[in-house]
Amino acid sequence: MGTAAGVGKVLVDSNGLTLYYFQKDQNGESTCYGACEKGWPPLTTEGAPQAGEGAMASKLGTTKRKDGTVQVTYNNWPLYTFVEDKKPGEDNGTDSKAFGASWYPLHPNGEKAGH
Repeated sequence: MGTAAGVGKVLVDSNGLTLYYFQKDQNGESTCYGACEKGWPPLTTEGAPQAGEGAMASKLGTTKRKDGTVQVTYNNWPLYTFVEDKKPGEDNGTDSKAFGASWYPLHPNGEKAGH
């Protein structure tokens, strides 16, 4: 868990970068491929995802992507980083409408962080 400038406590990856969910994703499956995944790289895992401080292990899960990689989910939302976030605490993707729907960080309780 980390803190993003505009939205408070949010989920972060192992490097402290803000994690986002995409409102277009449904039923735990990613719809972000091609140009979308270049801008919003999926958070993938080799094994079972591990909950960091403040995150709830019970909300962690995975989904298989079309290329066979395994993407981490939280509260059934596939998770992504954003290429324009360069350091911990940045949330430059919050409220973006890229690729046809909104992007938001998630609070540790699994609820949307944002406006």
